[in-house]
Formats: sequence, structure tokens, C-alpha cells
Amino acid sequence: MAREKFQTLTEQMFYILLCLQRECCGADVMERVTTMTNGRVVIGPGTLYSLLESFLSEGFIRETKVEGRKRSYLITPQGRERLAGEVRRLERQTEDYRKFGEGEFA
Repeated sequence: MAREKFQTLTEQMFYILLCLQRECCGADVMERVTTMTNGRVVIGPGTLYSLLESFLSEGFIRETKVEGRKRSYLITPQGRERLAGEVRRLERQTEDYRKFGEGEFA
């Protein structure tokens, strides 16, 4: 059975949606992700703009303004729901690790 698109988010996807809780353009997203992760996650322009297009198509973000080539985006309620779902998934993984990865079944 094929995996549903965006069933899980990559780190880049997660941080893009997280950044877009406040309106910003692509260059701002790249800078914010690098800053908030202390350089651990870096998103290049090719990856960023490809993901922004996918998120637009899925209805996870919306375009808020266009000034020449500069476009700004904001997360939608559907995007917030997907982001929150990913947080819950990661919390369950962390809980499983704490239960089973730290010796309970070792």
C-alpha cells in the first residue's frame, strides 16, 4: 500500500511549516530555519521552493503577497493541523523510545 503524501514530514517540511506560522517570504524561511536549529537544519532554495509549491497544492499554506519575484506565505488551518499531527507522531515515537528503548525489553 502506498504511503499517503505528507503522512510524515521531513525535518525541512516541519520547519518550513513552523516558520510560516508568521507570514514570511522564502529567504526569511531559510534564515529562520537555520537560526532556530542553530544550523543543524539548512534548507536550500531548490528544496524550499519545491516544498512551498507542494504545500500550496495541498492547501497547507497560502500565498499572502507578491512583490515582484518576492512571494510571502502563511500556514493555513489545514497546515496547522498537519504540523500538530506531526508533533503528536514525534511525541509518540519519543514515548515509545523511553518505554522500550531504555531497557524495558532489553
